[in-house]
Amino acid sequence: MSMTATRHILCLNSGSSSIKFAIFALGAGGEEKLAEGAAERIGQRAGRVWLRQGETPAIDRQLALPRQQEALKAVFAALAELHCPPPEGVGHRLVSGGPHHQTHRLIDDGLLRDLRAALRFAPLHLPAEIAAIEAVQTAWPHIPQIACFDTAFHQTIPEIASRLPLPRNLWHEGVRKYGFHGLSYEYIVSQLPARADGKTIIAHLGNGASMAAVRNGQCRDTTMGLTPTGGLVMGTRSGDLDPGVLLYLMEEKGYDAGQLERLLNHLSGLLGISACSGDMQTLLNLRGDDPHARQAIDIFAYHARKAIGSLMAALGGLDRLIFTGGIGEHAAAVRWAICQPLRALGLEMDPVANEGSGPHLSVPHSPVDILVIPTNEDLMIARHSHRLLLAREPPR
Repeated sequence: MSMTATRHILCLNSGSSSIKFAIFALGAGGEEKLAEGAAERIGQRAGRVWLRQGETPAIDRQLALPRQQEALKAVFAALAELHCPPPEGVGHRLVSGGPHHQTHRLIDDGLLRDLRAALRFAPLHLPAEIAAIEAVQTAWPHIPQIACFDTAFHQTIPEIASRLPLPRNLWHEGVRKYGFHGLSYEYIVSQLPARADGKTIIAHLGNGASMAAVRNGQCRDTTMGLTPTGGLVMGTRSGDLDPGVLLYLMEEKGYDAGQLERLLNHLSGLLGISACSGDMQTLLNLRGDDPHARQAIDIFAYHARKAIGSLMAALGGLDRLIFTGGIGEHAAAVRWAICQPLRALGLEMDPVANEGSGPHLSVPHSPVDILVIPTNEDLMIARHSHRLLLAREPPR
């Protein structure tokens, strides 16, 4: 294939209960998203597959999706049904590659072997992501696959920020801060003039939530640590905890590792505090009548404010704060709750602009620009996949 030919890249973001996908055409003519969709409710009684082209719904049907393999087959069938071109490459969002892989790369047997050995670095995510890679291998064995790591963006974090205060031998075993949501941060940086010159905090707030401190386009610190469980309060994840809490639960309550994992990743965060939902929009709808829902929102905003202050200290100041992710892009009330108490630090939000469509949310004279920018992790996967496919072709 020529260096200027258009390539079609299928991008997969695989979880245990859903697979989100998009197919892009990339080449000399630019970048175009041809279709996007999801296979949802994997493992439940009635699964769902939907696909749209542009804003036009094309497929939306219920069918049994007992495992990743059946879900991927349904995705492939939906793309074929709409005559989407077969992909020249399949790019995967991989939350973590463990201590040995933090650079986007082509997938081979060695990488897969290392990923299987690194499950403890992202136990919520890696099993489903590996299953998706294996399902693609079975369906399209001759199509190259690309691993796009969420940890790649954070390699510029200095050791003073990434080293945990633990015995030095654990650092050499890979126990350190890795950071996540890197594909989202990469995209946001690519959208800023001069690639984010100055001091920027990007707040990726969704069911999973984190923030990154970026100076001149490079990450200098982030809120998540060894795994995506740490950092901010999230939908069902606890975020940072005093390690003594875990010792208490083990010694006094008899928790084992499996029970701790379920508690920290599935039963905590907004869900644990509210006792009703881990979904921010649901909590916003309930906050007028449910004090626990209201408290969950308040605690989420409080921890986000603390993180902004901490990252400002790491950067030595702040030029801009950017909101992205599902909550960051759509929950104006949460943005306001985070920023309004930070006026003394130079974050002066315009209440009218905050309720609008953005991107600028701060008053004109605010010392810190406040923006909302929709993220596009799929496009970053497509771009990296396209670049790596070009690099593997022999020179002409």
